[in-house]
Amino acid sequence: MLFEELESLYKKAKLSTSTRYHKESYVEGEVDYFLGLNSATISAFSKKYYKTIDFLEISKLLEHKIHEYRSIALSVLCRKMLIANKDEQKTIVEFYLKEMDYINNWDLVDISAANILGKYYFDNNDYSLLYELSMSKNLWYKRIAIVASHHMIRNDIYNLTLNLTSNLIKDAHDLIHKACGWMLREVGKRDENVLTEYLANNYEVMPRTMLRYAIEKYPENIRKRILKGDFLWR
Repeated sequence: MLFEELESLYKKAKLSTSTRYHKESYVEGEVDYFLGLNSATISAFSKKYYKTIDFLEISKLLEHKIHEYRSIALSVLCRKMLIANKDEQKTIVEFYLKEMDYINNWDLVDISAANILGKYYFDNNDYSLLYELSMSKNLWYKRIAIVASHHMIRNDIYNLTLNLTSNLIKDAHDLIHKACGWMLREVGKRDENVLTEYLANNYEVMPRTMLRYAIEKYPENIRKRILKGDFLWR
């Protein structure tokens, strides 16, 4: 099966604790290990096995110290979510929540949160857990909450993202600043007026990184005015 194939292929591989895109640690005491597999390889493994792999093997992958094993596991879950019926989706979400402590790097959150939690809670019109996660002390839980709202943005629901951002706007970590700014930018791509109004009301307390991410799609002259706190052009 998938786990055995990965172990056979990569048992002698040299591991790294950082990559071009990943720091050695984002949270004190947390260290990740990377094989260096690219996204195409990860996608190929998940595509090959997602219909046949069981939750026991997915759990082995998701709890493994190697980052790409966890990435493959989450890619498998996302593919399963697309073909699952309502009961099966609930099972996937319950599994995801049980294993959430292993979703502990920014890209692992970003490939899975919207496609699993976002989709499920949108379909069930219940966002209470996302609000709860946004108030957590856990960096990854907070990022999961805001990134999950991307699914709602795609369905023209913006208030959830704005409310979660308000919960997180004073967070100290740049990975939260970047995630909130990214989601705000996605809101603006669909409704610029909603984004502009939110920025005008929250400019003074918003971290600069969050703001810069949020305004990337505005024309340059408008970006410059926003960075100065000038919203008179609205």
